[in-house]
Amino acid sequence: MPDLDPLLFGEIDPPQRLLMGPGPVNAHPRVLRAMSADLLGQFDPEMTGYMNQVMALYRPIFGTGNRWTMLIDGTARAGIEAALVSLLQPGDVALVVNYGRFGLLLQEILTRLDVRFETVDAPWGEVVPMEAIREAALRLSPRVICTVHGDTSTTMAQPLDGIGAIAREVGALVYVDATATIGGMELSADRWGADVITGGLQKCLGGPSGSAPITVSDAAADLIFTRRHDEKGIRAADAVDGSGRRIGSNYFDLAMIMDYWSEKRLNHHTEATTMLYGARECARVTLAEGLAARYRRHKAAGAAMSAGLRAMGLTLFGSDAHRMTNVTGVFIPEGIDGERVRTAMRDHFEIEIGTAFGPLAGRIWRIGAMGYNAMKHKVLITLGALETCLRAEGASLPAGEAVPAALAAWAAVMEAA
Repeated sequence: MPDLDPLLFGEIDPPQRLLMGPGPVNAHPRVLRAMSADLLGQFDPEMTGYMNQVMALYRPIFGTGNRWTMLIDGTARAGIEAALVSLLQPGDVALVVNYGRFGLLLQEILTRLDVRFETVDAPWGEVVPMEAIREAALRLSPRVICTVHGDTSTTMAQPLDGIGAIAREVGALVYVDATATIGGMELSADRWGADVITGGLQKCLGGPSGSAPITVSDAAADLIFTRRHDEKGIRAADAVDGSGRRIGSNYFDLAMIMDYWSEKRLNHHTEATTMLYGARECARVTLAEGLAARYRRHKAAGAAMSAGLRAMGLTLFGSDAHRMTNVTGVFIPEGIDGERVRTAMRDHFEIEIGTAFGPLAGRIWRIGAMGYNAMKHKVLITLGALETCLRAEGASLPAGEAVPAALAAWAAVMEAA
């Protein structure tokens, strides 16, 4: 095969699409600018200073005072795997709160870790009652209760007040995957009693995928450090290993990662500098807006999207009582090819909306309004484009009703504040 002439390829110049699916979404311009800054050595005092700033910035976003609040280098799934592999070992028992695709992902990871687990389930479009979680926990006595806060596959948000009390009753820890909600819906690690929460940048925080914020309670840290086994090439002469089983992953070993982020600065890996800059700016943008104001903006965007879709004559998927504020599921009208509409949205309007998974594949679209895209005008543009594309496919819709309904819903949420 002949060598390719590099001049055949120009600079990356992607189309300026409006990403209104379940994520990723368009990154905030401030985040992209921050990521263009010069690199630093991983132990440069400026760099370690930025690491300490990131820890401080993410504590209020997680709703915690946890010392161990930091980043895992990798996509949101890297944070999930780091949490599960560091908290659980083969033969341990976990309870999974399962109400969508990402509850199934937790089960997939636990299976690969040879962890025994049971599930407490709800149909897609609903959430699991807290009493059902308690009953399962009392029966199982798990080491960890694992749940997703907002599952974009079903667009539902699992209530979590009270889950910590259940865990303490049975001597368990709580792990929460908040990839889809961090920065857009309230997280309250301390109030919930959640021991480990992980997230991602690419949804409500308005950054690119590639860094996973994480917070770890003191109780979870104590367990993790019982499994500390520093690798030979970097261990200090006075290092003391934990009494427990070595964590089953080197890269996702939270004991070593936590020591890397501590005053020890254990040389576990080279920090992803550009991603850290981006994660830092995501947090700065979030806190500068104010968490209450930011959550209200996401609530207004979700309400506007829902109202506009309903005014168009479409039917929303799932329970209104537990709908995520930042992603809305809507049934594809009967007789309409959902992929043709998505293609038309992209080709004619440069707007992307999401398809669905599993039992909902081909049945619903998932339309997001989060982070930098949870803005009134972006919701209105999306609704107008969707109405146009649906009518072009032969759908019979009320003309021009969606945008006024969305405007009214947006105003109602913002004025109520």
